[in-house]
Amino acid sequence: MTTKAVAHWSDALVKLSACAVAIDFAKTQPDLATAWKLCDRGDWMLWLAERFAGPAGSDARRPLVLAACGCARLALARFEERNPTESRPRKAIETAESWARNSGATLAKVHSAAYAVAAAAAVAGAAVDAAFAAAAAAAYAVDAYAVDAAYAAAYAARSTARTDTLKRCADIVRAFYPNPPELSK
Repeated sequence: MTTKAVAHWSDALVKLSACAVAIDFAKTQPDLATAWKLCDRGDWMLWLAERFAGPAGSDARRPLVLAACGCARLALARFEERNPTESRPRKAIETAESWARNSGATLAKVHSAAYAVAAAAAVAGAAVDAAFAAAAAAAYAVDAYAVDAAYAAAYAARSTARTDTLKRCADIVRAFYPNPPELSK
């Protein structure tokens, strides 16, 4: 008699093409709610939230944009310290937040601000990761790939501080998404 192995909730992450390290972490957790509570990787959490946040530009996506902007803001100080006259990353984050709060900015303005940040990143050199975090929050969080904002913010911090930054990003994500998305959607 052959017995079929009981599926683990993390199998859903495999189907979503999550990274191997995230899947390995998930396999150590009894359920998604526990994993969400204990996860210290904001980039993974944004990645998962993005997949269930609704269509690009929809109202359902507004919390995702705010979470991505919060993560991008973690890299902003480093960028501005190195580029004190460069305001495009801050403006991109503020524009995306304005759209997400439904307080005036249009999606076209968000995209325009994101493109301006891409130009700033080209000029910024060493602080390109921080500028990328702002661009990701502004543009990609509206469309897709909000995880880039968290990862770029963490990457901008480097080494040991990177781990701390990803933990801070995880707390930011949990502030906007206290509960994980339902993987069965």
